Amino acid sequence: THSLTASPAAEPATLIRRVSLDLTGLPPSPAEVDAFVLASKVDAEEAWQALVDRLLGSPHYGERWGRWWLDQARYADSNGYSIDAPRQIWKYRDWVIGALNADMPFDQFTIEQLAGDLLPEATVRQKVATGFHRNTQINEEGGIDKEQFRMDSVFDRVAVTGTVWLGLTIGCAQCHDHKFDPIAQQEYYRLFAFFNNQDEPELKVMDPGVDVGTLTTELKDLEGRIKAWLEAHADELSKWEAGLTPEAIKSLPDKVRKSLAVPVAKRSPAQRRTLCTAAEGGSGGFQEINDRYQEIDTQLNKGTTTLVMQERPQPRRTTVLIKGDFTRPAEEVTPGTPAVLHPFAKTSGPPNRLDLARWIMSPDNPLTARVIVNRIWQQYFGRGLVVTENDFGLTSTPPSHPELLDWLATTLVDRKWSLKEVHRVIVTSQTYRQSSSDRTELREKDPNNFLLAHQQRLRLDAEIVRDVALTASGLLSTKLGGPPVYPPIPDGVLNQGQSKRTWKESQGEDKYRRGLYTFVYRASPPPSLSVFDAPEGFTTCTRRIRSNTPLQALTLMNDNGFFEFATALEKIIQKDGLETAFRRCTTRAPKPDELAVLEKLDTLNAARALLNLDETVTRE
Repeated sequence: THSLTASPAAEPATLIRRVSLDLTGLPPSPAEVDAFVLASKVDAEEAWQALVDRLLGSPHYGERWGRWWLDQARYADSNGYSIDAPRQIWKYRDWVIGALNADMPFDQFTIEQLAGDLLPEATVRQKVATGFHRNTQINEEGGIDKEQFRMDSVFDRVAVTGTVWLGLTIGCAQCHDHKFDPIAQQEYYRLFAFFNNQDEPELKVMDPGVDVGTLTTELKDLEGRIKAWLEAHADELSKWEAGLTPEAIKSLPDKVRKSLAVPVAKRSPAQRRTLCTAAEGGSGGFQEINDRYQEIDTQLNKGTTTLVMQERPQPRRTTVLIKGDFTRPAEEVTPGTPAVLHPFAKTSGPPNRLDLARWIMSPDNPLTARVIVNRIWQQYFGRGLVVTENDFGLTSTPPSHPELLDWLATTLVDRKWSLKEVHRVIVTSQTYRQSSSDRTELREKDPNNFLLAHQQRLRLDAEIVRDVALTASGLLSTKLGGPPVYPPIPDGVLNQGQSKRTWKESQGEDKYRRGLYTFVYRASPPPSLSVFDAPEGFTTCTRRIRSNTPLQALTLMNDNGFFEFATALEKIIQKDGLETAFRRCTTRAPKPDELAVLEKLDTLNAARALLNLDETVTRE
């Protein structure tokens, strides 16, 4: 026995900031802090339960915990490799946020991501969910062997599935039998077979409320009317074209001139429509029909797409690959799972990804529930009950509290795989609510806090560092979802790779969106995210490291975006005073000596200092 006692509960102001950052990634406002402190004096437990309920019901909960899941999904907005071209897959990111906000049961959350396209009468949203395994890189270089890089993507999908849901280093059996865990190379390729039978298309995603059937019918009707109009007015169009002088042609829009340059017999329908509109002078009956045609055509054919998985009608042949080399096939294998784990249920037809997803989420699986609750615990305490959160195999660290891990896992299953219920259980515990203050006896007997006798101070994730600064400065846009945005980044960042890319800085409220929505090129991610240890999306990230470097302080002081936040915070100082600005950054009131230091600075540098405080970027 260590004869340690638990730390007392943290102060109410600390607690509301802690749980607000943990559940939503946003700090509370001074008014929210005051209201909670007052309610805590009346009934602390009731006030805490009400606060947790409100935060779990916030749409920002899905953003905070969506980023946690997107790390594991290796999400980014570009294709990777040296070309690193942008891709469109943000609909998957929005699906994750929506699913978590709706508290979709984790078993369904898993099944839709691994095999949503194989569900009976799969919806568009369920197909979008399969973007989880389209977050692999795509090599667009010339002269490559496409099959090699397709196989590399499948290797990645096998390894990521093993890591994320099973907490096993299954990828180590790609070239040989696993050196430590009882996973044979042949079993690896039986798992590989589940992911070797997909095409990788783009899916057109309509906005909610769009009636595709009605619009398609209207589009066909408009095509017929346009064709009839062009035939009926062919002579008029010819006369108009013949009467054009060189000077008149020069005055026409570029699109019209290019259409005129094409011989009549070789003109496309779009070019004929362009000329007919020009001949009418931009108004008239044809213009009205053509405008509606273009509007519907854009909605149906030129809008948002996302990357998805789609099962092939004829399965590919899968073999063991000698030393993991795709050019050296050996014996053929069928889909299956490692024998060391629970049995794979027999299927009526050839096993597919849907069968695999259901096997993973089977109540007989000893791993998945423990792996997931361990990662959730890790977010709250900085370290999992099993420290090796991505490896529950024979070389893993044993759980510090095995009974607690088991109990949390069974709680997740018993409460119908509700992640929100697991969050509620953890954040309403006395362990979570402890003070993070250091104590001499703890430092001597349990310096690494394995016994959880106090809470842990944690530097905020990169995106939340930005979100806290945006909130403190009053600039934050709370808009949910949508295409990625382009906040200010240093000049020259996108000139580091093979392809030089432009970064068209967002304007209006998009400039002040949460860090979750910032466009991320894998090869050249935004420095303000990288410097605070955000993953680039090359492979799954189940635990972010927390470094402490001078570059972080320099970023908070001098980065263009953070300097703009400081400028906005300066206005708050000028209007409401230093104490209000201090509270917006840290939740607590400043001490007299802290206020005295800040008062020696001009208002802009005081604002810059506040955004650079350890307390501002740390969850107590």
